[in-house]
Amino acid sequence: MLREANVLLIDDNRMDVELTLDAFQQVRLSNKVHVQMDGDSALSFLFGRGEFADRTRFPLPDLILLDLKMPGTDGFEVLRQVKAAPVLKRIPVIVLTSSREDGDRIMSYDIGANSYLVKPVKFADFVNVVQTIDDYWLTLNLGPPLGE
Repeated sequence: MLREANVLLIDDNRMDVELTLDAFQQVRLSNKVHVQMDGDSALSFLFGRGEFADRTRFPLPDLILLDLKMPGTDGFEVLRQVKAAPVLKRIPVIVLTSSREDGDRIMSYDIGANSYLVKPVKFADFVNVVQTIDDYWLTLNLGPPLGE
């Protein structure tokens, strides 16, 4: 990607958020990462509701990193709403979760996930995952135009 990408990280676990942000820093990615800690605030961000109405301050993301297991509105519901909305459905969604359950993976792909990654336990492995996400999804991949 030639310009700085906007990434939306949706995860309710503060330690996982910090780990992800540290991994982005470790691989020296200059992308802007917006963090939402629950499904409801993530949907408000994505649909530009309330405090997120200013798209200059809160632009649509180029990529969504989504945890599945969150209280309240979970990742599956966020994914459903993203993939059902014409303005959002082309944004790549990478499920980034601790779940290795076949049912979670199947449901994620059935709803429209673009990728399903299990969070590695070791930080070095997590850094490799983030580097791969950048290399493919933010650099090499040429996705469809968004919002058209």
